[in-house]
Amino acid sequence: MKNIITVAALFLSFVSFAQIKVLETVPVEKLGKVNNNYIQKIGDEYTVYYTSIQNDDDSSSLRKFSFKNVNNDYANLYTIIMNGFGANPLYDIKLELPNNYIWLHYVGSVIPEKATVQFMVSSKEATSATSSVSEPFVRDQISKLFQK
Repeated sequence: MKNIITVAALFLSFVSFAQIKVLETVPVEKLGKVNNNYIQKIGDEYTVYYTSIQNDDDSSSLRKFSFKNVNNDYANLYTIIMNGFGANPLYDIKLELPNNYIWLHYVGSVIPEKATVQFMVSSKEATSATSSVSEPFVRDQISKLFQK
């Protein structure tokens, strides 16, 4: 009987002190990078990190917006941005993401390769009226950022 109680006490002590649990992790993949701007993929969620050119009280000028790759949205966003460079005349495109509104602001140039696009991002949250503007990107930088 003593042995059974000892074995039961040892078994319970092992079970009660097992605090470490292995969790499944999803790899973080850094896609294209242009200056300090980059795209990061975690599972099926893409996050675009961009440098804000606005001077805010916030010490960090790195901002982000995220979206899940539902219905091939990552490739669709790239296509929308690239097609915007070819529009005549250039016009802004407004996109709605789950947590943000994004305006793709195009600025033309005499040389077509020098036309630029900026991300103008605002939050959907009513309590937070934050907005930011990215640095301008030319067509080649967008291709590099999206790894195309």
